[in-house]
Amino acid sequence: MANLKGSPLVPAADYETDDARWRALLARDARADGRFYFSVATTGVYCRPSCAARQPRRENVAFHTTMAEAEAAGFRACKRCKPDETPAWHAREKMVARACRFIEDAETPPTLDMIAADAGLSPYHFHRLFKQVTGVTPKAYAASHRAKSVKGSLKGSRTVTEALYDAGFNASSRFYEGAKDMLGMTPGEYRGGAVGKTIRYTILPCTLGLMLVGATDVGVCTIQFGDDEQALQAALVAEFPEARFEGATERFGDWVKAALAFVETGEGAAKLPLDIAGTAFQRRVWAALQAIPAGETVSYKQVAEAIGEPAAVRAVARACASNRIAVAIPCHRVVRADGGLSGYRWGVARKRTLLDREGGQ
Repeated sequence: MANLKGSPLVPAADYETDDARWRALLARDARADGRFYFSVATTGVYCRPSCAARQPRRENVAFHTTMAEAEAAGFRACKRCKPDETPAWHAREKMVARACRFIEDAETPPTLDMIAADAGLSPYHFHRLFKQVTGVTPKAYAASHRAKSVKGSLKGSRTVTEALYDAGFNASSRFYEGAKDMLGMTPGEYRGGAVGKTIRYTILPCTLGLMLVGATDVGVCTIQFGDDEQALQAALVAEFPEARFEGATERFGDWVKAALAFVETGEGAAKLPLDIAGTAFQRRVWAALQAIPAGETVSYKQVAEAIGEPAAVRAVARACASNRIAVAIPCHRVVRADGGLSGYRWGVARKRTLLDREGGQ
């Protein structure tokens, strides 16, 4: 199930410091509810972070990890946000979680009316609530679950036909209509782990450590960084388990030079054709990343807004983490909303180096 918006399914680390807790209090961040409580010296009460009461002055506030801790300090529960009672989001979360199970257990994708009826709500109200909690529509959630089922079935089934029926498709034509968007390649290619593809690759030193460059006849399909040559080779095989790997050609050598120049100087993008394989959503995200000018950074939320999916922040983060072509698809230019670097597939130190280098251009 997707992470739930408006629930405490946010890493506790996000609220470890008093500064972070104070920001959550000012934002009335419902995601922080249950993660900590705050007490107010002037009123003698303790509250949830999302409490709608007038916000106190910072010097009068103390933070507590548990209700028991707040009560031991002499504070009583706020009568407005009622921190000692089950929060409203809990019931919503349980209802949406059940709806997700309903979608996942259905043999064919259920309609909105069917899911809403099972939840005991009107279709309009259910749709609004589901999107508010999960960040995606019921239809999008069902499509995502089906794509996941297809991928699993393709890996385990003897034939593509067997896989499509295992995933709940009742007609092969409907499956093939959407297969490219779901898988980023044909069903046969996905099932085979890029079988039939020939990938030429080399590993060479650069200022970021070791750099692996791999390319098909179409263009560069992967740029990876690391510190160990064998680990890089293993990662390449894991990405393309059925591909055939061959030695360099003259044209491939030109692409490697272009890739190295691009990584080191940011120049030569026009000489670097890319062979990008991904789902339709990933391609939209990666295209948005390529539009970010060097020297600038954006948040995951801004990328989500740029592709017209403002609620798909976590899906954008996953697409960034799935990027196989470092620097050429500049996922390093995406940072947290507060400007923090967040993670990077090839190490935060490399991300910092790339951003510092681009900032100095």
